[in-house]
Parts: sequence; structure tokens; C-alpha cells
Amino acid sequence: MTKPAVLYDPRYLDYNFGKEHAFQPIRHRLAAELMRSYGMFEGPADLVPPEPATTEDLLLVHERRYVEAVRELSIHPRDEAYEWGLGPGDNPVFAGMFAAVGLQVGGTIGACEAVASGERPRAYNLGGGFHHAMPGRASGFCIFNDVAVGLARVLKEGRTKRVLYIDIDAHHGDGVQEIFYDDPRVLTISLHEDGRFLFPGTGFPADIGKGKGAGFAVNVPLPPYTRDASYLHAFEEIVPPLARAYRPDLIFTQTGADAYYTDPLAHLKLTTRTYERVARIVDGLSKEICGGRWVAATGGGYDMAACARVWTVIAGAIAEVELPDEIDAAWRELCRHDLGMGPAPATLRDRGLEGDGEKVSPAVRDVVADVKARIFPHHGLDVPPRGNLQS
Repeated sequence: MTKPAVLYDPRYLDYNFGKEHAFQPIRHRLAAELMRSYGMFEGPADLVPPEPATTEDLLLVHERRYVEAVRELSIHPRDEAYEWGLGPGDNPVFAGMFAAVGLQVGGTIGACEAVASGERPRAYNLGGGFHHAMPGRASGFCIFNDVAVGLARVLKEGRTKRVLYIDIDAHHGDGVQEIFYDDPRVLTISLHEDGRFLFPGTGFPADIGKGKGAGFAVNVPLPPYTRDASYLHAFEEIVPPLARAYRPDLIFTQTGADAYYTDPLAHLKLTTRTYERVARIVDGLSKEICGGRWVAATGGGYDMAACARVWTVIAGAIAEVELPDEIDAAWRELCRHDLGMGPAPATLRDRGLEGDGEKVSPAVRDVVADVKARIFPHHGLDVPPRGNLQS
């Protein structure tokens, strides 16, 4: 049987806003090398080089004037291009950015194509997940929206008809939602930190889609400091029922690692326990509903070693392997050398942080109830009375 694909190229490190920027591409290399240390590419999965996205691919989602502006700025950078969302701050202009982002967009396209065509059962792009980019501007470290481009391509080709998009980045997946906001062919579910406290300030339960897409945008804004038990309650109460009602023929997961408890840019407090549990749930849903077809891309994450561990845990679920907990000493030394950090984590999974006996937050229960009341009727699902929600 054909193995899952992991798409990665060392040139992913060229997507680089500078050494002072929060978005540091070394995280992709660390993730690839941690997976390699586990023998991931010697049996469970194949390491596949991506092909760059074409201009025609980008135009499936992005405005021509914007695509041409990014191309021109790549050749002749200037400090400010705020009309395109580019400039000092989140999205600095840098030479070669068109090719750098185009390669990662191509990785997501390749992952979508491989799974939608049946060439691969599953695929994970160790890049991309640029879910904030809008059709005509950059946003939130994202220049082009690889997720939307990849999905638009397989939808246009008729390789897939219904996609469930699950976004677990700490930041709301606003760009993907905006692009498919009136399109029932893509059900977007974003679990993120409440926009009242975190960029991009969007993604509230009342934002449910419009026109034919009403009920196909699902937003689960979580309070700062939400921990494992509360997050998993929200995920398990909302995602599996909607997945079973919607019956997608492909699941796409944006796996941002910035909800991890040590991340410096967000305020959620998840451990590897949540990421592994979420990945196992998606694994089971994909097998139950759509023949195992599952595509993923990485996304945000600003604790570099945590990104590598989280994405490796998820890759283990995608490849259906149980990875041992002890991390290879050579990888820990790579972290120390490349990041200038102290001793890197010795285990893949967090220890002593499982939160046994942790209670589900009443605030999260309220969010779940609100989301169910707004969304479930659109999918023929019953809305239980507030007092009868499962614990």
C-alpha cells in the first residue's frame, strides 16, 4: 500500500522575515530532523520534495494585481508596500519572497493533489498553513494562502466535492474562512484564542458564513489560559458531530503549534497530550468518513523546539505509528546549536503536565453551547439543553 507523504524542502528556510522576526523558519528544519531521527522517512512515510506553485495556481484565490505586486517586490524590494499588507512589522518585504512562499504553497498543492487523486492516502506539508493571507493582501506572516489555493485546485478539478477544514492554530483562520465564506463545499472549523485578546481579532460564534455558505463557517473562540481538558471538551463536542453530519470526502487540518503552553505569542496552555488526542480523533474520523483521506499543513508556532515536537506527534498519527518518547540526543544537540538554547526537551511528550482531574471551564462550556445553538441546526443536528451538555 502507498505510504503517506511528508512534503519538505530545505529551501523552506528561505521564507525568512529576518532574525528579529517572530516567524523563524528553522522550526521546519527541526521538525524534519526530529521526524528523521525517529526513522519516519525510512518506512512509515516518504519524504517528498514539493514543486513550486504556478501563477495560475495562485490566481485561483488571489487577485492578479496582488500576485504581480509580490513578484515585483521580490525582485525590487522596498521598505513599505502597505497597500498589499507588506512592510515593517508582521510582513516585511524581502528579496526572493515570491519564490520562497511559492514553494510552500506548492507543497500544500502537492499534498492536496496526492490525496485527492488517490496517489497517497495522506500527506503532511511541513510548511504552509498560511491561513491569514487574503485574496489581495498579506496578513499575519502569511503572503499567499496555500490552504485555500490547494483546496481551490482540487475542488476546481472535481477531485473532491466536500472538504472539512479544521484549524487548531491559536489564531483564527480568518483568510481561509473569508475565501470560502459563502461556499458550502468547504466546512471551516477554527478553534482559536478569543479574538478579543489575540490577533486577528475575528472568529466569533456569530460568524457562521453567508448565502449558500451559511452554517459552514464554525468558530470556537476560547478564553486565554484554556488548558487541555477544556480544549478537548470543545473539540470533541463540536468537530466529530459536524464531521459525521457533513460527510466530507477529504479532511484538511491546519496544525499551528502556537496554542502550546510555552508559546510566546498566544495565551492558550495546551500540552502535547491535546495535540496527540486531536490528531488521533482526526485519524479516526478520516477512516470512518472519507477513506482515511487526510491532508495537513503546519501553520504558526513560535517556540521552535515545541513546534518540532508537536508536528512530529501529529506526523505519527498521520503515518499511524507509535513513536517512542525518548528523543535522540543528536537532535537535542541540533536544537542547542541552531537555537542557542539550553538543554532541549528529552521526551517527545510532555511529562507531569497531563492535568489529571482538571475541570472543564464553565466559560468554555458556554462557548460550546453557543456554537452548537448557531451551527448544529444547519446540519440537522439536535441542540441539547445547556444543562445536558456532556462533561
